[in-house]
Amino acid sequence: MKKIISLISIAIAISCNSHNENNSWIRINFLGYTPESIKNAVFVSKKFDKIDSFQIFDFYSNDLVYQSDSVDEKGSYGPFNNTFRLNFSSFRSPGKYYIKVNNIKSDVFKIDIGVYDGTADYLLKYMRQQRCGFNPYLNEKCHSNDGFIVYHPTKSRQYIDVTGGWHDATDYLQYTTTSANAIYQMSLAFDDNPNAFDDLYSANGLPGSNKIPDVVDEIKFGVDWLLKMNPNTDEYYNQIADDRDHIGYRLPYNDKVVYDSLLNGRPVYFINGEKQGLGKYKNRSTGRASTVAKFASSYAKSSKILNKYYPSLSKKLKLKAIEAYNYAKKYPGVSQTAPHKAPYYYEEDNWIDDMELAAASIYEITRKIQFKKDAISYAEKEKISPWIGKDTIRHYQYYPFVNSGHFQGAKLFDLESKNKISDYYEEGLEILYQKGKDNAFLFGIPFIWCSNNYVASTITQSKYYYILTGDDKYQEMEASLRDWLFGCNIWGKSMIVDLPSNNKSSQKPHSSLNILNGFQTSGGLVDGPVYGSIFNSLIGIELYDEDELKDFQSDLVVYHDDAGDYSTNEPTMDGTASLIYYVSSLESSEQ
Repeated sequence: MKKIISLISIAIAISCNSHNENNSWIRINFLGYTPESIKNAVFVSKKFDKIDSFQIFDFYSNDLVYQSDSVDEKGSYGPFNNTFRLNFSSFRSPGKYYIKVNNIKSDVFKIDIGVYDGTADYLLKYMRQQRCGFNPYLNEKCHSNDGFIVYHPTKSRQYIDVTGGWHDATDYLQYTTTSANAIYQMSLAFDDNPNAFDDLYSANGLPGSNKIPDVVDEIKFGVDWLLKMNPNTDEYYNQIADDRDHIGYRLPYNDKVVYDSLLNGRPVYFINGEKQGLGKYKNRSTGRASTVAKFASSYAKSSKILNKYYPSLSKKLKLKAIEAYNYAKKYPGVSQTAPHKAPYYYEEDNWIDDMELAAASIYEITRKIQFKKDAISYAEKEKISPWIGKDTIRHYQYYPFVNSGHFQGAKLFDLESKNKISDYYEEGLEILYQKGKDNAFLFGIPFIWCSNNYVASTITQSKYYYILTGDDKYQEMEASLRDWLFGCNIWGKSMIVDLPSNNKSSQKPHSSLNILNGFQTSGGLVDGPVYGSIFNSLIGIELYDEDELKDFQSDLVVYHDDAGDYSTNEPTMDGTASLIYYVSSLESSEQ
């Protein structure tokens, strides 16, 4: 049994709020650091031009326990005149501490082998909260009339039972592309790190053990819905509902949106490989492979995971994976999500990575050489994720943000193929390292919508690379980006809601549950900071409270812990699911 995370707020040496008279702060990872890990804090200042050293004090005794001149000046960044990286990797003694520079103190942090214990299961809280059909968090049913078919050549306006799955974010749209990716990432997490997960909830998401790890319950829940979205060999559906959903805050069981006055439920979009959009706006779809290949990879990987618990379903999923893969090969191109009344949709432009992951995942469960050959061929066609190195990217233009196909295949392939594919990861990581090496947070990721999802993908890619090669050249960047998510960032806020459960994590997420009922979206990874230019161009953003982080906003980048900011503080299902793999690997490395 994993230790339960302690969510009791630890005391703070000096509150790092925006009224600091020194205009200087020390940013840390609020969850803490393991003894053997790379450990950095970041000193940020609007006042100090130079610092030469720092000290670490025991929280309980206030005794000086460590001092160092390992200070790396990084210059101005965002709202700060100067920034410095403080490296204390050589300090390994477990305990609670604070850092001091001159008269400026950091928040208290832990050094302990178990600082990440329970984090993977904690993120599952948000996944259960996003369930559609029966929602265990609210103990209510929703969207039980889904839905009516659109865009099918012979079945349009017919009813199809697709109740289930996960709501995408604060809105109640549901997408195969993000849900299938979530299934794959959780399956990979359990496959590689099974000891990171507990059994505290039953299959329906209510408290109570059912002798099946909770992450497996969540995988099964997603798979059951995915099968509904693929009722026949030539019938695949891409999404439920559209942006007519965006009519304001309401709880899912009180969803009053009417999509067709003559039909119950919500529209269910058939994948036809053509441009879609029932209203003013259309997407740019060119084919079917991007989504159908995601069916295939999630079927294949979940088939392996579910075999122990649901052997007959596992066998079915294996056959469905091959079926979907062959179908995807016939219809290359992308199947984007469909807009309606606004120009926002998931503009996925790549599909080769989806085919690679599907081929590699099917190879794992069949060991048929053709799938290996296909996976290697696709890998060579898209060596690095196309978003890497770009400063501007359309919304979800290259998705998923990490190419897990390289990792899925390289683990199984011969040494030559493994090394070649590992080099592709290295090429992408090197680009990101070069873009970020001159700022104090080693942040080389563009501040675009869902930037935290890109951070999660980058640290996952770094973890993949290290597992495959043992090469530690990107470990400091990985640690810095991990720490960014847990509070060592410009704003001093953990980007996972309620982790930890104090004002150092996102507390006012853009969520109907939070705004209407005060329910917290615990465990959800929020979208994350965006360029100031993006924030200022978006429609419908209005901060509900005075900006407590105003001293940390800049023309470069903004983030608000405010429920009115859907661009930076909205939790997302797929981003949360994608982070589960990484935090589960941290838990496994502690054991």
